[in-house]
Formats: sequence, structure tokens, C-alpha cells
Amino acid sequence: MNITFRQLQIFESVAQHLSYTRAAEILYLTQPAVSMQIKQLESVVATPLFERMGKSLFLTEAGEELLVYARSISQQLNEVEEVLDELKGSQRGRLNIAVATTATSFALKLLGEFYKRFPGANITLDVTNRASLLNHLAENTIDMVIMGRPPEGLDVEAESFMDNPLVVVAPIGHELVGKKNIPLKTLQQETFIMREHGSGTRIAMERFFEESGYSISSVMEMSSNEAINEAVEAGLGLGIVSKDTLEVKLSLGQLKILDVESFPIMRHWYLVHRKGKRFTALMTAFKNLVQDESKEILK
Repeated sequence: MNITFRQLQIFESVAQHLSYTRAAEILYLTQPAVSMQIKQLESVVATPLFERMGKSLFLTEAGEELLVYARSISQQLNEVEEVLDELKGSQRGRLNIAVATTATSFALKLLGEFYKRFPGANITLDVTNRASLLNHLAENTIDMVIMGRPPEGLDVEAESFMDNPLVVVAPIGHELVGKKNIPLKTLQQETFIMREHGSGTRIAMERFFEESGYSISSVMEMSSNEAINEAVEAGLGLGIVSKDTLEVKLSLGQLKILDVESFPIMRHWYLVHRKGKRFTALMTAFKNLVQDESKEILK
């Protein structure tokens, strides 16, 4: 079967984005060039790899199967390049990291310190939501993930490296600011601004209130922690967020952490990767930095 690696690269990009146009932009090709390569690939495998329904593009069953092999081949070639770099004594290898949006601020500081030590490293960072992090781990498309709650049901290794306290935050003029040991039942009267269902913060919050015997009925959803903090500052409600997202707002006096009974909800940050993953020297160096030096770097 005469399939070229370039064809597999183009196919993988189209499959990932389900768009010929987006794949062409990422690969710096014209859309006709992408379409031609996909047609040639379909001709070689003698079966359609995509089907279009209306304006949407979908993988066929054959396309789903080929995507698994395309990703495996791409990963193996990347590993070959990394191994050869190591044999040459190079520090230029690749490091692919994905982090939860909540962890953006401190993750950038860790990567900044790492890059100072390995300036030749090619670092890719994907800041995304929990669903995408789980997908990265399930499909083994990333080296390591920084996230709040490790996934269940996936063959992964997860090690905690730092506390991740969830706090109740309010605008500076809120009537609860300055009060001590605010009862949980008082919060039932408040409007809360929360992350979307399925996010790690939302799951932890819902579990906490369920176990405490209380519930929050008035909730406004936001898709990012930055949006929540802005909405709280604007007076739209209270927020429950990771303290790691509040550094700037607190230092500028734009938000206040409330003293609520049983808070903070103490969680942890984890470094997660697939079990049995082959680690390069560069990946090992980053893992050691996070586990052994993160508290010193971030203090």
C-alpha cells in the first residue's frame, strides 16, 4: 500500500478539525491541495475516509480506523527524532504539555523557568478545558497534563505536586465582605457564577455542597475562570474558583475572598501522563522540575 507520510499528516489534520479549510491554514497549504491529497489517499485505500452531511464533515468508519494508525505513526516518528537528539547530546527535543485553564498562570511560570534551563526545547502548550484534557490522555496525543482531578477509568499515572484551594470570592462592596465564618446556609440566598458542567471546579463544588446537605439554586455559567472573575467584579454574583486564578484581582483590590465555614475546599494539582509512556530526557527534566521545585519557583 503506497501511502506517504505527508498524506497521513494532512489526513490527521483534517480529521482533527473536521475541516479542509482549517487543515489547509494550519499546514500552510491551499484547500485544493489538501482535497487532492485526501482524494489520493482514499484512492489508495479504496474507500471513503470522510463523508459530508450538510455543511458538516464526518469521519467514516474506515477514517476512524486510519486515524488511530496515523496518530501512532506520527508519535513514533516524533519519538525517533527525540531519541536521535538525545544521542547527539542535544537539548532541543519536543515537550508537549496540556494544562487546565485554571492552571494557566502558574503553568506559564513553570514553563518559563524550564525554558531558561533548556532554551533549545520546542515546547507546545495547550490551555484547554477538562473534556479536552481527558481526550488528550485517552488518545495519548500529549506528553503530560496538569489538571485538578485525575481521570478515572484511564490507564494513567498521576502525582500531586501542589495544593489547589477553591475559595468563595465576592466584589469588594458585597455585604458579606469582612464577615467571619459565614454559614453555608447564607450562601443559598446568593447568585453564584460557575464554570460549565463537567469542569473540575464545578464537579468539586457540587460534590462539596451535596455532602454538606446544602444546594445552590441560582447559578450563572461561564466558560472560563477569567470570565467568572470579571463577572464577580461587575457585581453579577459570587464565584467559587481556584485561588490560583485570583492573584492579579486580589493584588489590585478588585475582589475579596470570603471567610466561609468549611472553606477553602482543598484540592490538589496533578501531573498526569499515560502509564508506561516512554519518557525522553527532556520530559523527565520537566517532570522533576514540577514535582521537586514547583513550590520554590511559585512562592
